[in-house]
Amino acid sequence: QVQLVESGGGLVQAGGSLRLACAASGRTFSSLYMGWFRQAPGKEREFVAAISFTGITTAYADSVKGRFTISRDNAKNTVYLQMNSLKFEDTAVYYCAANPGRGYQLPRHYDYWGQGTQVTVSS
Repeated sequence: QVQLVESGGGLVQAGGSLRLACAASGRTFSSLYMGWFRQAPGKEREFVAAISFTGITTAYADSVKGRFTISRDNAKNTVYLQMNSLKFEDTAVYYCAANPGRGYQLPRHYDYWGQGTQVTVSS
């Protein structure tokens, strides 16, 4: 069992930045792939970014490449999502998720999910 808690969401102007954090407990953090997904009103949940056990390998959705950075601190059992140059279309509820390494791009690859944190970008 893994528990995930997101934080760091809020309201920001277009072009601004936010950093999301996800704290994990209940399982050895370094044994988990971690991912970020988001869901905007009326849309399906979509992949944003993922990071491997050690943090060396990362993957991003095309829509956020060059603007978002995923990282992890295994000593703190925490994964981060640094979001820069935010756009109105980034507005969504952002979810942290964890899996044992079976995959990274689909929601069904992930066994555990946080409660979500709202990110709202104004134009």
